[in-house]
Amino acid sequence: MSDPAGESTTIERDPPAAPAALPPLRDEDDNLSAAFLDAVVAAIEASDAERARLLTEDLHEADVGAILEQLDAEQRPALIQLLGDAFDFTALTELDEATRVEILEDLPAETVAEGISELDSDDAVYILEDLDSEEREEILAQMPSIERLALKRSLDYPEDSAGRRMQTEFIAVAPFWTVGQTIDLMRESDDLPESFNEVFVVDPAFRFLGRVPLDRLLRSARPVKMGEIVDEGAQIVEATDELSSVARLFQRYNLISAPVVDESRRLVGIMTIDDAVDVIEEEADADIKRLGGVGDEEVSDRVLSIARSRLPWLCINLCTAILASFVIGLFETELQKMVALAVLMPIVASQGGNAGTQTMTVAVRALATRAIGPHNALRVVGRELVVGCINGLFFACIVAGVAVWRFGIADLGVVIAAAMLVNLIAAALAGILIPLVIHRFKFDPAIASGAFVTTVTDLVGFFSFLGFAALWFGFG
Repeated sequence: MSDPAGESTTIERDPPAAPAALPPLRDEDDNLSAAFLDAVVAAIEASDAERARLLTEDLHEADVGAILEQLDAEQRPALIQLLGDAFDFTALTELDEATRVEILEDLPAETVAEGISELDSDDAVYILEDLDSEEREEILAQMPSIERLALKRSLDYPEDSAGRRMQTEFIAVAPFWTVGQTIDLMRESDDLPESFNEVFVVDPAFRFLGRVPLDRLLRSARPVKMGEIVDEGAQIVEATDELSSVARLFQRYNLISAPVVDESRRLVGIMTIDDAVDVIEEEADADIKRLGGVGDEEVSDRVLSIARSRLPWLCINLCTAILASFVIGLFETELQKMVALAVLMPIVASQGGNAGTQTMTVAVRALATRAIGPHNALRVVGRELVVGCINGLFFACIVAGVAVWRFGIADLGVVIAAAMLVNLIAAALAGILIPLVIHRFKFDPAIASGAFVTTVTDLVGFFSFLGFAALWFGFG
């Protein structure tokens, strides 16, 4: 520009500020770093969409899911709306059910519909299935009719079935197609799964005939017909099969994927290894929680929900404790005459409880993985009985020595040693037999075994120790 005197002047402007450096995602313990979370929170509070996208654009969906879990409830939908099209809804599959549902309820239906329409069908169904039917229908109504019908068909299958978890995107060709035609289809078509490792062969009625792995396809000459190189021995999954049995199938045969067929053997989808791994992890997680009597509890659950889920099992434990107290009450006279009995009595019961829990944990997991069956159940029971005898003798010697050293009564050592041996044998048998019996009656042994095993070890521990003492010392 020019000044009034006609001389040109130059206005110097500051160079644009460089974008702030991104903090590290994870700390030295591989946890999300506090600095990174603070940066995300700051972007949310400032409604800085550009900064939020910069922080998350290169992250894997698992990392985005971990970030969402760490944010407060009101910050989660705010971050998703800030990211807009840049948010990958696959991240929601990494969250526990309570957190995921809470987020979906806070987002507009059209936003959710747009987001899940970009996902594979199995991930979309996984996200939608936990919503109330009204909310689910509202979201589905915002989607194109073809996608809506495909998702509804999957959602119509039972909750724990392969049909619910299958992916409906796959490549299927007729047996008279040539290898060249199939390769050209994969090169030219835009409507293909994001990733795949095999092509399926079907008849005109779409009944499954077999599969052709990509490596075999690419090694075959273009004029060869697909029916000539098809593998007819593929492991097939029924759409109504339970997810647990499907996961075991993947585990047993080291499968990467498996075709899913309906009752007419028509190909309706595929199960993939990532889904099978998720099922295995979910089952293991559920077994651990049931053994602790906490059901489907999640860290994100509300206080009242957590308290309500834990109350039944605490009530059962209280009943068993009262029952044990009645057994102790039968020997009130003996306890008054020898205080040492009251001091040593908890040792026998607690050691039996711990031993029973060890056996029960192994038994419940073995039943879940089908490692115990009618053919080997007796052998496993015999093995646990021998283990109980060995451990019982070992700890009987130790606790007898402690009792004699502490109270100077040799006979007391004999009594507690005998009680310890009896209770550890009872614990071993209870730990294996109770889960087997519960499983035999078609109940989940992970749910009820703990309370029964604890009851047995407490009752046998108290009764054997105090009963042996009454007989040995002749209280009366």
